[in-house]
This record gives sequence, C-alpha cells and structure tokens, in this order.
Amino acid sequence: MAHILVIGAGRSADALIDYLAKAVQTYQWKMTVADVSTDLLTQKLAPYPHVKTLVFDIYNHSQATETIAKVDMVVSLLPASLHAEVAKYCLIHQKHLLTASYLSEEIKAMAKDVEEAGLIFLNEIGLDPGIDHMSAMQMIDEIKSQNGNIVSFKSYTGGLVAPEYDNNPWHYKFTWNPRNVILAGKGGTAQYIENGQYKYIPYHQLFNQTDSLEVEGLGKFETYANRDSLKYRELYGLDHIPTMLRGTLRGDGYCSAWAVLVSLGLTSDDFEVDTKGMTYRTFTEAFFPETSAQSTVDKLASFIGKSADHEIIQKIAWAGLLDDIPIPVKGSPAFILQHLLEQKWKLEDNDKDMIVMQHQFEYQLTNQTKYAKTSDLVVLGDENHTAMAKTVGLPLAIAAKLILLGKINLKGVFIPTLKEIYAPVMAELLQLGIEFKERQTQLA
Repeated sequence: MAHILVIGAGRSADALIDYLAKAVQTYQWKMTVADVSTDLLTQKLAPYPHVKTLVFDIYNHSQATETIAKVDMVVSLLPASLHAEVAKYCLIHQKHLLTASYLSEEIKAMAKDVEEAGLIFLNEIGLDPGIDHMSAMQMIDEIKSQNGNIVSFKSYTGGLVAPEYDNNPWHYKFTWNPRNVILAGKGGTAQYIENGQYKYIPYHQLFNQTDSLEVEGLGKFETYANRDSLKYRELYGLDHIPTMLRGTLRGDGYCSAWAVLVSLGLTSDDFEVDTKGMTYRTFTEAFFPETSAQSTVDKLASFIGKSADHEIIQKIAWAGLLDDIPIPVKGSPAFILQHLLEQKWKLEDNDKDMIVMQHQFEYQLTNQTKYAKTSDLVVLGDENHTAMAKTVGLPLAIAAKLILLGKINLKGVFIPTLKEIYAPVMAELLQLGIEFKERQTQLA
C-alpha cells in the first residue's frame, strides 16, 4: 500500500490535497499531510477524515527521519530553500520526491545517487515552472514532427485577479507569496536572446524595459523578462534558436508604476528603516532626492518627470504611500512596502484569481512556409480552489499518482520536459479543464 507524504498545507496546497485525497481512496493508498501549523492542518484537512495530519518541522532531525522513512513518496510544498533538506532524507531513506520549485544545484548534484537508488526526484512540476515547460515541449515536439524549424519562442505567465474582481488601478492582487512579488526580479540580471542578439537587463531597469501582448477575450497586458531565459534553449532542445524569452505578465500600467518604486529604493531589502514616528508619506519622502518642490506629490512628480495628476502618481497614492498614517512595523523598505500592499492588494474572500499564460512561436517548414503560432491558457479560480492552487497543485498531484502507478518510470533527477512526463500529465489536466487554445497564422 503506497503512502504519500505532503509537506506544506499553505495557500497552493488546496487542489493538490483534494486530488490526492480522492486518489488514495480510489487506489487504497495512505496519505499524510504535514505542516508546522496545527490550525492550518485542522482547517485544510477537515473534509478528509481518511487523511492523517502531522505537526511537522523539517529541522527536527529525529521527526523528519522517522516520518520520511515510513512513506513511499514525498511531495514538498515547503519554500524552495528547504527542498534540498527534504531531498537528503528522501535519498537516505530511498523515497521519491516531487516539488513545484526550480531545480536547485543541491538537488541536481544528487542525480547520480538518485538514479542508482532507482528513485525519481521530479522538480518544476507546478505552474511556472511546470505547465509552462510541459505545454511548450508539447508544441515544440509537434512542430519538430512536421520538420519545422523554430526561430522564435516567447512565453509569458501571470498570476492575476479575475477581471470582474479587478477593482484597483494596479490591476493586481496577491494570489501567491507576497514577498516573492515585492522582490520580483532581484535574483539577478534578466538574460535573453532576440534576433540573434543577447540582451541583459539589470534589476534597476527591468520594469522600464517591457513589452505588451494581447490575450483573446482579456485584452492588453504588460510583460517583463524573467531571470535567465538563455538556459532554456538547451532544456527545450532549441540550442541555436535566435529568439528565446520567458517573461511575467502584469496588467496594463503596472510595470511603469512599479519601476518608480524600484528606482526610489522602496524594494530594497538590505537595510532596516527606523520607522519610529514615521508615516508612509515621510517614509516615501525619505527616498526622494533634494528638490525645490513643496508637497509630496510635487516631489514625486519632479522625480519621475510627470505631471502631478499622472496615472503613475495616482497608483502610488492609491497604494497608501503618500498617506499620513503611522507605520506599524519596522524592517527593510521591501518589508514595509509588503506590509502595506498586503492590505491594499488583498484577495478578498469572495474574490477570484486568474492565471494567464501565453506561448508565441514562429517557425518555418521545409517548403519555406513561415507560421506564427500562439497558445493561450486562462484559468479562473472558483468557489473551491484558486486558479493558482489548481495550476500549481494539480500537475504535482497528477505526476505523483502516475509515478506510483508505474506510468512514469524514469529514474534520476528531472524537470517535466520529457514526453514520458508531460504527455500523460497534460492529457489529464485537459480533462480537468486546464486547456490551451491555439491559433496559427501564415506569415508573409
């Protein structure tokens, strides 16, 4: 009887828990969900009395050893920095491991030992990374099967608020880890290639160098480049492609306003602000250069070179950064900004979120005919699960089931770019309503 251990019961775990709780009943498996929070476990697992709960700390060596030794597979929804710790226990006790996070160097270094142990450590099997890899590889392999030569691939993903609940000028609400949103882009210089030319965008310029795209039925969005797009040429088997770019989607106007906060230094996370006696307005003013302007709005207008009624200033004012309200926390500028925006960008109980993904391909067939192909994914949250929980959790859950059923038999450390992984997972996602809509046009 297979036994699955899910570590982490946070906001992205709902759909995964629901799927696996039903699967273990169907196949007569066992399942344990572990988390540091008793309250969270009680809340999330109440509908599933057949699933065992465990208050769990990965840093408790004896507990981690005893717990992981008893199961067959671990699905880790812990923060990405903790996956390597989980992986060590899984390797020692010879258990399969799945995560939705980027494959770390620590886990990659275990590849030989994982393969020799007859295990699979499957990473990047969530949304982005995850569904982006699988859907892209599905299209790439399809085009290659027609002897097509892919010359351009761009891919964008965004976790957003559903249109009917979009009621603020930023067109954004938190649908996942707020800290990751505040610090987006700080992981290093964004790198990609376009028309054979390498492009590098440092953090301080990232939100100024944007592009736009249209999604059918939803309208216009802004995009900015993600991390290192260049490494995906090899991962996707597109080593010599002249254009490769992966990016993030945001609502129209978001990036230009966020660029101002970056330029001011409000996303800095390397020093602590003494907020005693400080309001959000005086906090913001502390980052302005010297100016003859009198009011905070005029100082901000002078800083960005826009009129006082410009939409960027309206966004920043709406966010509360110009309010004379005492700051109730202390910490880095990024932490203070996050605390404020968690109130302003809160996804209310009745709100629904939305995932949007778009792939853009250009390719040429052997008869010299050129095509552009676009594939759109739009997933809306519902009364049971957020769109984020669905798109992160369901690929993980489906892959876990397929591995335990022997339908994925790979051994070693992987991400889901192989057909043996992506084909069955994508087929079941389609049955669950996660569907890409493609359109193709012939180019001159």
